[in-house]
Amino acid sequence: MLVTQGCLRMKVQLFNVSPSVPEKLRFIEDLARNMWWCWQREAVELFRRISPELWRETGHNPLAFLDQVPQKRLELLATDEGFLGHLEQVRALFEAETKGARARTCDAPGCNAYFSLEYGLHESVRLYSGGLGVLAGDHLKAASDMDLPLVAVGLLYRQGYFQQYLNRDGWQQEHYPDNEIQHLPVVPALRPDGSHLQVTVPMPGTTMHALVWRLAVGRISLYLLDTNIADNTHELRRTTDSLYGGDKTTRLRQELLLGIGGYRALATLGYHPHACHINEGHAAFLSLARMEHLVEDKGLTPAAAREIVRRTNIFTTHTPVPAGNETFHLDILRPHLDAIKDDLKIDPDDVVTWGWPDGTTSGEFSMTVLGLRMSSYCNGVSKLHGDVARDMWAHLWPEHARDEVPVRHITNGVHVPSWISTGLSLLFDRYLGTGWRSDPGTERVLSHIESVPDEELWRAHELSRSRLIRAVRELTEKQYRARNASRSELGQIKSVLDHDALTIGFARRFATYKRATLLLSDPQRLEALLSNEERPVQIVFAGKAHPADNHGKDLIRQVIHFAQRANVRRRVVFLEDYNIYTARRLVQGVDVWLNTPRRPQEASGTSGMKAAINGGLNLSVLDGWWCEGYDPSCGWAIGTGDEYDDPTYQDTVEAQALYNLLENEVVPRFYDRPSGDLPREWIQMMKSSIRMALGFFTSHRMVSDYNDRFYAKAIADHSGLCDNEGAAATAIVAQQARLASHWSKVRIEMPSCDKAQVMLRVGDRMSIETTVHLADLKPEEVLVQVYYGPVNSENSIIQSHVEAMEQVDDLGGGTYRYRHEVSCGHTGRFGFTARVTPRGKDYTDLIPGYVTWANGG
Repeated sequence: MLVTQGCLRMKVQLFNVSPSVPEKLRFIEDLARNMWWCWQREAVELFRRISPELWRETGHNPLAFLDQVPQKRLELLATDEGFLGHLEQVRALFEAETKGARARTCDAPGCNAYFSLEYGLHESVRLYSGGLGVLAGDHLKAASDMDLPLVAVGLLYRQGYFQQYLNRDGWQQEHYPDNEIQHLPVVPALRPDGSHLQVTVPMPGTTMHALVWRLAVGRISLYLLDTNIADNTHELRRTTDSLYGGDKTTRLRQELLLGIGGYRALATLGYHPHACHINEGHAAFLSLARMEHLVEDKGLTPAAAREIVRRTNIFTTHTPVPAGNETFHLDILRPHLDAIKDDLKIDPDDVVTWGWPDGTTSGEFSMTVLGLRMSSYCNGVSKLHGDVARDMWAHLWPEHARDEVPVRHITNGVHVPSWISTGLSLLFDRYLGTGWRSDPGTERVLSHIESVPDEELWRAHELSRSRLIRAVRELTEKQYRARNASRSELGQIKSVLDHDALTIGFARRFATYKRATLLLSDPQRLEALLSNEERPVQIVFAGKAHPADNHGKDLIRQVIHFAQRANVRRRVVFLEDYNIYTARRLVQGVDVWLNTPRRPQEASGTSGMKAAINGGLNLSVLDGWWCEGYDPSCGWAIGTGDEYDDPTYQDTVEAQALYNLLENEVVPRFYDRPSGDLPREWIQMMKSSIRMALGFFTSHRMVSDYNDRFYAKAIADHSGLCDNEGAAATAIVAQQARLASHWSKVRIEMPSCDKAQVMLRVGDRMSIETTVHLADLKPEEVLVQVYYGPVNSENSIIQSHVEAMEQVDDLGGGTYRYRHEVSCGHTGRFGFTARVTPRGKDYTDLIPGYVTWANGG
């Protein structure tokens, strides 16, 4: 490693000194280097048992923790039969759930590679900023639990995302402490010769080098690329300094490194992924590296390689907000594409057109568009977001009906073992059976939720609320001491929040559209709710604004200023530096989870799911996942799901709805306890909330959906397309060339119906005919379809049905007659038309331009 001492620059070799762990305890070191421990209750307790206070002081980081455990304590534990028994119990479970996994994942058949710019696994591994990273972390954990053949790729940030603190006025400040690599559970990824693997990516005028590290997540290997090495220039070394930091050039370099360097690392390590999952557009450049691999190692043509890549890529888009869809100006992009063109055997002009929204070089290059164009399987992250994404990106498929734009949805889910409280976990073990962890959504498990006694469920929740309040007081005291608060201010912290009061949580990124201050719209009304001595309400806020988002920072400042009011300062708290630990305490301890995005800008949101599995009740706008999860039996909807052209009016309407719900439904139900000290109706809603979340919103369900709907199909496609030296892919390329030459001559006439003037009734059938002019194409090369469905007031089809028409006559000269009978199954007003598409899998999804509607309509 290159270091500077005074004016002297020298290369030094680094080494670490660790405690001498007794032989009987050596397994603890293995456990500390696999993130499996962080979602296993018994493993967490094993570390905590060694020294509870030190475990807390070291931020629940096993490696930092073990470095500071006194040698005498370790030697004493080596003779403690109770501790050794506990250790053996954890070891047996660890080996059962991780042994032999790497060999399975490396097998060529069936391996899937997952690429993400961030991963939220645990608060001790700062490689995440928020929901996207936590979702990726939960994805890996579920894949490990399910023993899926998956490998993952990311970047090793030396600083990670910023740590947040506030000045006395409540204005967010950012701090970027270094990650101490000796306290990260990473090991060098090794070449076959035993050397530390290093990959390269060409850059304008130079080459970027990156070391590759391996981080074990149960059965899953996560490979992380690190540019902080002496082989790089100072500027390139900083490429992996921080997540979402630096300028546009740094971001572009990060994304080239992730996609191209990451795929090269996998190939060097012996992985041959048959499918690749691009988690948001940041990783979309991996398609270029996949094409290079198929051309260089498999001998395929670039056109055939491109077909294979885009038919075996999965692309997930996570936000409709423009700022979340990365773009690059051509002035920055072009020099970097020119730098990699010889290595990757690509034409930069082709790449540029793949990422431009309208197929030209105007505007900015979009990583989301590149991901969509290079992936056969595309999805949003909730049902509503799927609809929004289809609208947002419909221009990429201009010939498609809106509901047929090939962007599907797979609703996000959360990893239950990582987020559920210890008390509820023990209750579920007792009443749902230990198998609930591996398959929480089965009816067998869900049917037993009602059997959990009200008293036990409520006591477990009260304990979680008490833990939350204790954590809030500890964290708040730490915040105040950092700001040199007075003795009287520190003394007041001991009485912040009430162990028995209705507790509301609001924690998320402080972006404007999330409307963190909607609850502050009527300060007097809110103050009356909070200061009610008979039925008190308290609120815990947390969250970060992007360093460049001054509007978001001002929202935080407004919350802080309100919390300083004399009548509410014990009832409102803002927790600085929101992280996974804070999130875990909040979702486990709050009674109500509040979410107020401006619909439809929340793609999914998973924090509410985490609260729900812990019995928290959601109070949310009908946006993202809550559109699917909401039922009056398990929470409340703010507003009716309407979308407004006037955001100010929308804020006014929904703020009033929020206050009305709090005053008339939420608060009264929490404090309604006619049978003594238990709120029976509230507890029944808690059970419904748990049942809803476990049934539909777990990462096990989510990953199963990805596997069944995308991964398995993409992997099968890869095998079929690559067999016989890529014969099938080559045939597809040839057919596409034929379509490109002749499709412009294809026409289809407006269809006619034998009963157009007849009043039809349910059960009737009508025959639809049309004439198709195929020119030089053959009937076996196309599909002629009738397209019909109910229409709206503008006579547009709003719920389409598509059925194939049958050729009934050859009229000569490339003209054919087609017919199909449609059954009238429902009452209403309907419309129909006809179209021609190429015959063959995914032609229209992947290659826009090959849908011809009747009379061009």
